[in-house]
Amino acid sequence: MKKILITGGAGFIGSHVVRRFVNKYPDYQIFNLDALTYAGNLENIKDIEDKSNYTFIKGDIVEENFINGLFSTHNFDGVLHLAAESHVDRSIEDPLAFVKTNVIGTMNLLNAAKNQWKGNYEGKRFYHISTDEVYGSLGADGLFTETTAYDPNSPYSASKASSDHFVRAYGETYGLPYVLTNCSNNYGSYHFPEKLIPLFINNIINNKPLPVYGDGNYTRDWLFVEDHAIAIDLVFHEGKNHETYNIGGFNEWKNIDLVKLLCNLMDQKLCRNAGTSLGLITYVKDRPGHDLRYAIDASKINKELGWKPSVTFEEGLAKTIDWYLDNAEWLQNVTSGAYKDYYQKQYS
Repeated sequence: MKKILITGGAGFIGSHVVRRFVNKYPDYQIFNLDALTYAGNLENIKDIEDKSNYTFIKGDIVEENFINGLFSTHNFDGVLHLAAESHVDRSIEDPLAFVKTNVIGTMNLLNAAKNQWKGNYEGKRFYHISTDEVYGSLGADGLFTETTAYDPNSPYSASKASSDHFVRAYGETYGLPYVLTNCSNNYGSYHFPEKLIPLFINNIINNKPLPVYGDGNYTRDWLFVEDHAIAIDLVFHEGKNHETYNIGGFNEWKNIDLVKLLCNLMDQKLCRNAGTSLGLITYVKDRPGHDLRYAIDASKINKELGWKPSVTFEEGLAKTIDWYLDNAEWLQNVTSGAYKDYYQKQYS
């Protein structure tokens, strides 16, 4: 039985990946390592917590001795590394926290894998999940490709760029078998409501302001999280060692256009008069170093591995809204902080 370590598996994207691997691969033993910081929520994966091929481990990737001991005990065959500090605004307030988790934490995992596998890399793989923000900002034209030069503009993207470079360096220096992906903005169920879409869904439900940075013309490519999990599965199993794959939703939306679409859909779902939620839009002072546009060229993963999004953004957004409306208790637990008690109840 293969032993697979997934870091950050109680988070947004990680929980979808853990669920997919546990359910799809009963011959794998899946170990979910998460520090359960504010964005880690075991309620995200309570539907699989009793599966025989699933083990949860509470721990922090910044703790070197702990990580070394974990690898020594379990001798993992593969690592899917999703654990990260990921919110740009938080990185502006506390950049060192991002360096510790995203750089030092990644280094601890790389060293542990290298030392445990000792050059015997048959059947081993280290998969590092990263972001398109490492590429910096695009103008009105062009797309990020796997060969686009790195040009990070926030402490968050700089920390992820650094970790990407270390992963590649371990591949070149030690022969460590790795794959790396850079994804666009994810959205979908179980998303912590500090990010744009879940935050605005919650604010519309509660008739709170919808704060839009600047003039709202910042452009992002949006990726449905369940499609991302499928892509991660494909890359882990079929991607080529020492290769990078960009994963995007094949669509771009200006923030203000996305917010207006979200308002209109929410008014329909909540049976409110058309245009009601548009009145909640509030333009606020822009944040420092705000990148104008991100857009992913995902043709490589499409051509080589056959992956493409299963839904349009409009379809995915409607599914996302339905999930939050159907899971009001989850949303209430997260916004109130009550979700933090779930670990104590389950693992005390």
